[in-house]
Amino acid sequence: MSPIVIILLVTLALVGYILLKPYWVERKRNKIRSQPFPKEWRAILRRNVPYFYSMPADIQLQLKQHVLVFLAEKEFFGFEGQSINDEIRVTIAAQACLLLLNRKTNYYPKLKSIYVYPAAFIARHQSTDAAGVLQNNPKVLSGESWELGKVVLSWKDSKQGALVFNDGHNVVIHEFAHQLDQETGVANGAPFLLRNKLKNWSSVLAAEYEQLRKNAHRGENTLLDHYGATNPAEFFAVASEVFFEQPAAMRERHSELYQQLSRFYHVNPAIW
Repeated sequence: MSPIVIILLVTLALVGYILLKPYWVERKRNKIRSQPFPKEWRAILRRNVPYFYSMPADIQLQLKQHVLVFLAEKEFFGFEGQSINDEIRVTIAAQACLLLLNRKTNYYPKLKSIYVYPAAFIARHQSTDAAGVLQNNPKVLSGESWELGKVVLSWKDSKQGALVFNDGHNVVIHEFAHQLDQETGVANGAPFLLRNKLKNWSSVLAAEYEQLRKNAHRGENTLLDHYGATNPAEFFAVASEVFFEQPAAMRERHSELYQQLSRFYHVNPAIW
């Protein structure tokens, strides 16, 4: 067999793999979604994620199917002595999958691993100051989202966020909103699914972001946490937390923002 023929066959095989891979992935996911949701996992939802039972029955079913796929595809690793069990996996997955409802999803395609610490952890990031000196800046965090395939979470804060689902603070929703945002590369507050699909997204979020910056500068109490005034990416993540946890208040006080997020996430949690 000539080298040209071999190259042609290899090329055709690669093209066929690329074209057929989405089909085989979806077929595998459909098989996973058809499996029964383990009763032990239902008990975990009942104990740790009471918000789940306030949702419509069709949304509950969809969320359980998403959890099955999510847990089949993502790996969990414990750090600083934190062991990984089904309670941790299901509790985190149920919150992460809230952001995927009512639309076709690729289940956070860049994400491979979830790193779990017992509680808040110290993250060290390097940066260069105005003089060009490299700085190593430690920060105490409850969560972190990386572009290159991982989310880092505090189990204490992840569990608390699931149990108290009406205070507008949820580290899992926050970090997985960043994952959606990072599907286009660097997080900038404009997730991939928005392009050419949501009218007025940029203008509404920009106006709300600027207003929050002004409120934060004046030290005024706001529905949205002042951390959202850090940059547009943090604003999107903070707004996502409030959208799911305090939807009625957001709809009343930030109606245009609520409408944009409702269209983006394809849900209307204010009526659940």
